[in-house]
Amino acid sequence: MTPRPGTMRLACMFSSILLFGAAGLLLFISLQDPTELAPQQAPGIKFNIRPRQPHHDLPPGGSQDGDLKAPTERITRDLSSGAPRGRNLPAPDQPQSPLQRGTRLRLRQRRRRLLIKKMPAAATIPANSSDVPFIRPGPGTLDGRWVSLHRSQQERKRVMQEACAKYRASSSRRAVTPRHVSRIFVEDRHRVLYCEVPKAGCSNWKRVLMVLAGLASSTADIQHNTVHYGSALKRLDTFDRQGILHRLSTYTKMLFVREPFERLVSAFRDKFEHPNSYYHPVFGKAILARYRANASREALRTGSGVRFPEFVQYLLDVHRPVGMDIHWDHVSRLCSPCLIDYDFVGKFESMEDDANFFLSLIRAPRNLTFPRFKDRHSQEARTTARIAHQYFAQLSALQRQRTYDFYYMDYLMFNYSKPFADLY
Repeated sequence: MTPRPGTMRLACMFSSILLFGAAGLLLFISLQDPTELAPQQAPGIKFNIRPRQPHHDLPPGGSQDGDLKAPTERITRDLSSGAPRGRNLPAPDQPQSPLQRGTRLRLRQRRRRLLIKKMPAAATIPANSSDVPFIRPGPGTLDGRWVSLHRSQQERKRVMQEACAKYRASSSRRAVTPRHVSRIFVEDRHRVLYCEVPKAGCSNWKRVLMVLAGLASSTADIQHNTVHYGSALKRLDTFDRQGILHRLSTYTKMLFVREPFERLVSAFRDKFEHPNSYYHPVFGKAILARYRANASREALRTGSGVRFPEFVQYLLDVHRPVGMDIHWDHVSRLCSPCLIDYDFVGKFESMEDDANFFLSLIRAPRNLTFPRFKDRHSQEARTTARIAHQYFAQLSALQRQRTYDFYYMDYLMFNYSKPFADLY
């Protein structure tokens, strides 16, 4: 008996409705908001530090697919204590259809990506090669010092980015070249890039990087010459273009800065008030010959005895007899912060808190802290704001203003106050 056309149409319509209904159900499941599955993060804690994954089985620059699986699942278990509430998940031994397994897999993958993106950095950064467990701050710490340090980081980066947007608008469109990263040191084990700013704790930071890299057991064991004249730490510009771009896009990038006038005085005291076999004959002789009237033969022969006003004359001279030096060059030139998006900006003035906060974020071994000792001339007092004022009091008001203008971008980008009331 041949079915009637109307019956066939009805059957086809019914089948279509069933198919559309099933497809709609699958679409609803796949589009279900994954935030319902993710643990809620603590209020106010969202560190903008990229999570760093250990890659002991991959060479630097190798494939990174799948590296997030184990750490993220461990974090999910720690924070959610099992399955999300309100969802009836099948028991482990209960058979699942291929459709169910595919849906569950997609949800786990989406939840994993969401956790990586939104979780506090203190929770999402996995353990490094050290076996020492990292203990996250307790609730009391989260309400106080930890949050304060995090907010300080947010504010510093905001100020820096606004200054770049206002004065260096074209920087974002420039390509990164080896010259831009020549002052950046690489630590591959913990995926850290550190831009060296001389006279802002750079010697001790390089010691810390050497310990992180497993090149020394303690910062106290590393001599000054090993830090500055050894080749233990690689610079970023020694890698090929692919290696440079890979590290810039995946490693935690940080720099430490210092109040510009204090940094300048610190450099002058270190290089010109103590015997120095390089700065005296190279810079000192040229400065004395150009800026000191009736300089003695002995001074011109040795280059010793340069005074601070003479040094500032050299600094401000557009036709310097010798070139610029990294110890008093602008941070904006040394580290290119308008071109390179630094994750962490520390300050010399709050070095201990900032440095140890950073070490906790990258999950450094618990016994590694930033060293407090003075690298050179340890018997001499560190350069403070009071000492810097004494040196700048030797200058005229015009010289102070021109020096401030010289470092204006550093003052602006890193939110330092004017050191003298008469500066405009």
